[in-house]
Amino acid sequence: MMIDRRRFLLATASLAALPVLPAWAGRNVLTLEGPAFGASWRLAAAGIHDARGLRRQIGTVIAEVDAAMSPFRPDSELSRFNGAATTDWLPVSPATQAVVAEALRAARLTGDAFNPTVGPLVGRYGFGPIREGYAGRSDELELTEAGIRKARAELSLDLCGIAKGYALDRLADTCAAWNLTDFMIELGGEVLARGQHPGGRAWQIGVEAPTGEGGSIRHVVAVQGAALATSGDAVNGYIHRGLRYSHIIEPGGRPAGSVLASVTVAAATAMTADALATALYAMGPHAGPRFAAESGIEALFLMHDGGEDVVGGFEARLLA
Repeated sequence: MMIDRRRFLLATASLAALPVLPAWAGRNVLTLEGPAFGASWRLAAAGIHDARGLRRQIGTVIAEVDAAMSPFRPDSELSRFNGAATTDWLPVSPATQAVVAEALRAARLTGDAFNPTVGPLVGRYGFGPIREGYAGRSDELELTEAGIRKARAELSLDLCGIAKGYALDRLADTCAAWNLTDFMIELGGEVLARGQHPGGRAWQIGVEAPTGEGGSIRHVVAVQGAALATSGDAVNGYIHRGLRYSHIIEPGGRPAGSVLASVTVAAATAMTADALATALYAMGPHAGPRFAAESGIEALFLMHDGGEDVVGGFEARLLA
């Protein structure tokens, strides 16, 4: 699965200059971590009684999502769908159905600023593995209990802007099934928290300043009862002939690139936060904040020139 634009600086005990931030540390907190999608996952929680078993179960969930939705694996369910030269109904797993359903909902909500068919454009600009075919519109995909159907055989499905969020939601549900009530879990830079830190405060992260040196924090954010995802050009982006390009495709069909450095979204689920962060970044520094404010989306927009917009109630999460 694509490792992309999220670049949270996670709060760790090594941040001695910022004592408010030890989200992963504490006498009553146990941390677990492991590999995921070319990056990693990390869990901080109180009351973990079978760390080995929980780590094994988390690995199983990650492997299942990767096998279903990775565009980098030719044997994945997603790659088989993309390679099928047909407009017939193609059956998919319940997991893929759930992610596609949310992807299409996000596309409708944002006027295709989140567009799950843009994989070929992403690939042609050097950011992804889907190179064949042409980008289309989300309404060219149809989803029912029977599966998914393309309006054109060459159409492809790209879930990189949402599948990691789905995986994080699954990991949180796994933790809850192991009777964890107070935990924060991070997957490839996306974060979800339930309950509170054993120290009696909200779980916290630091959001990196786009204009600072590596490790510079712009804001400390309370995650409390939500999932946070960030989209931007810090990780997957480049400058060519003075123009900034990112792997996120704007509605006009070109890579998004502007004064906008990143968008962080807080939502009830990581899957929703993931898709909306992508869409808002694609909309740009003016339309994005306006749409988020009108839609009641909690979002933080950071600009390369040091400016920012905080909308939808996200300001209540800012601790510093």
